[in-house]
Amino acid sequence: MGVRVEAPGRLHMGFLDMDGSLGRHFGSVGIGLEEIRTTLRLEPSETLTVEGPDSERALLTAKKLEEQLGRPLPAKIQVEQCIPPHSGLGSGTQMALATGVGLSVLHGLDLKPAEIAERCGRGRRSGIGIAAFEAGGFIVDAGRNDRTQIPPVIARLPFPSAWRCLILLDPTHKGIHGPEEIAAFKALPPFPRETAAQLCHELLMQGLPAIVEEDIARFGTVIQNLQCIVGDHFAQAQGGRFTSPKVANALLELEHAGAVGIGQSSWGPTGFCLVESPEVAKNLVEKALIHRWAQDGLEIRIATPRNHGARITTITHGIEQR
Repeated sequence: MGVRVEAPGRLHMGFLDMDGSLGRHFGSVGIGLEEIRTTLRLEPSETLTVEGPDSERALLTAKKLEEQLGRPLPAKIQVEQCIPPHSGLGSGTQMALATGVGLSVLHGLDLKPAEIAERCGRGRRSGIGIAAFEAGGFIVDAGRNDRTQIPPVIARLPFPSAWRCLILLDPTHKGIHGPEEIAAFKALPPFPRETAAQLCHELLMQGLPAIVEEDIARFGTVIQNLQCIVGDHFAQAQGGRFTSPKVANALLELEHAGAVGIGQSSWGPTGFCLVESPEVAKNLVEKALIHRWAQDGLEIRIATPRNHGARITTITHGIEQR
């Protein structure tokens, strides 16, 4: 038997409360993505081997689980495709979850994604990546207090299927991660309680209803305001509201062309915006972007919102079954 796991990328659209004045820090919003993903194939083996792009992180997860569980987890792991590392699209969490779930199925362990995330040190600030793996959609988590293991999901809505995300990748930049990220969070300035209240109010009374009513203009305004406030809060750590100046300039052009919800996912450098249909997305990419921005080294992808979680299939005699 073999196992294939397809884990979705995600957009982290921002935090709601960086100071935790009510006892809970962070609180995140985000969505799962269909076209940006990490895919692993695992097969029985007498030893643990990993091959393919970003395979070091898959191997690290497997070894960490072996240590945590106190038993070997032999497997041949092939990383067939991966989310670009340190791009702000959840590559580390999705690699950990895909590896852990694949090993769990292969060895009959019944490990849940949240348990794998906790064992691998994922979900310390945001639960968006774990929730995207589990069920997709538009996700709001409640952040964490001193008792939280994984930030709990407090709202999940199906994202309008016609809407599209334009994803802007800058391979010349890397988002802040590791020890640098920890230091950056510690150095952040105070986040006013009134600002956190404003963001929560707008999300609850405008953003969530706009998703249900498929009002992309209003939803985009809520996300863009959140992004401006949080981006400015992180500016001293990442060199401005956006990590990549090229992405920032391209997003400004997209906004002038009618896109909404302009922002950066996590620490970037990946930027994003929203449009109301596949046709509009294709038109913007073909007519306004590719020929001009390709010369700057930017990569532009059209992504569909993903309203379901990871795909896990077992492979028996070459036949895949979900």
